[in-house]
Amino acid sequence: MPKENSATEPSKTGPPTTEPLNSARSVGAPGHPDARAGYGAVFRVREFRAVFAAHVLSLLGVVVCEIALTVLVYDLTGSPLLSALTFALGFLPYLLGGTLLAGVADRYPARRVLVTCDLVCAVRIGIMVLPGTPVGVLLALRCAVAAVSPVFTGTRTAALTDILGEGELFVLGRSLLRVVSQSALLAGFGVGGVLLAAVSPRRAIAVTAVTFACSALLLRFGTQDRPARSGGGGAVLKGSLAGARLLLGDRRIRGLMLLFWLPTMFVVAPEALAAPYADVLGLGPAALGLLMCAMPVGHIAAELYVGSALSPRTRSRIVLPVAALGLLPLMGYALLPGVVWTLALLVFSGAGAAYVIGLDQWFVDAVPEELRGRAMTLMTAGLMTVQGVGMALAGLAAEFLPVHQVVAGAGAVGTLCTIAVIRHVARYRRPPRALGRKTEGTEERDRADQHVTSG
Repeated sequence: MPKENSATEPSKTGPPTTEPLNSARSVGAPGHPDARAGYGAVFRVREFRAVFAAHVLSLLGVVVCEIALTVLVYDLTGSPLLSALTFALGFLPYLLGGTLLAGVADRYPARRVLVTCDLVCAVRIGIMVLPGTPVGVLLALRCAVAAVSPVFTGTRTAALTDILGEGELFVLGRSLLRVVSQSALLAGFGVGGVLLAAVSPRRAIAVTAVTFACSALLLRFGTQDRPARSGGGGAVLKGSLAGARLLLGDRRIRGLMLLFWLPTMFVVAPEALAAPYADVLGLGPAALGLLMCAMPVGHIAAELYVGSALSPRTRSRIVLPVAALGLLPLMGYALLPGVVWTLALLVFSGAGAAYVIGLDQWFVDAVPEELRGRAMTLMTAGLMTVQGVGMALAGLAAEFLPVHQVVAGAGAVGTLCTIAVIRHVARYRRPPRALGRKTEGTEERDRADQHVTSG
């Protein structure tokens, strides 16, 4: 799980000189707060189709690479610890990469950043394929790929506001990319398993390098070259840290980020402890697979329903109530339910992600345009980091407490923490005017922000 008032405004797609003919404007970005564009309208934007296809390719490649690299490290070392560490290294570098390199997302043109990130990942993964590559180098390359990921994701999310505008089409585009990410959890491991049954781990990793290269080609020739959001010299590190201080120093933006992060940190507990919980219930591998799939299924169903059936105004109204209730199903673990009831609890927990679509709109409204790339990168880095922290804390707690009590406790503590953040978000409805420079339409958004948390 990781994620409206500006829907009342026309979508902004950048300067007229750089706006593509087949942009969000040409499909009629909705202007009324109750207007529903639908997912079909998003796919009618040519540039988004290229971004979507690139996302599918690179995401499948990442999942296959994780599986293949884990198998390869285990084959080379016979160490379960190093094999598990391969997965953990997918989370750890996010914080450093997302914090120290976030300035790249705004300083350079988005298309150049996206294509460069894909090519860098393709080259690093290509080195993994070379025979005789030491295990230490494999793990270092895994870290290097993960460090690039938040910059890529943050830049792409910010670029979606240029491609789709800042209103209805943007939140639906973000929704579709999240649906793909959740679906990859269901399909990617199956694809990886089939691939490893046919070829060696190194050859499976080579397939990943090809998917990144294809993603780079799609983004290079399928999207328009737009200027950087902010210029200026100085070191990237200095600009990244300055942007992080500005963003986290703003109470409203900080509250919105926490509303993305905190529920995610607690909701991963049942996934992190799925194997020991299945062992407690005496379940086999098939039932364990169902437990791992249940939460993504609930997330996908809720995401598609909210995106297609609810108006922007309704999505905005349900953000805080759904966020407050989203972790409550985990408390049902306290009763040590059987497999059927556990699956139901997990599906409902996954459905708690319904609040994220409306929160996406609040976030893009709150962040000044010249800081948008850094904000999206920082938010992504935090989202991945808290998942790793949440899994580690859940595993640590399970060393001392029964698994079902740990999951139930995560639901209870997470709910209390989320309610505290909700009170903070509700208190700071207006974005401070001192953050960043004024951009076109800011005053209108400031007035509209008064009803962001209403209802």
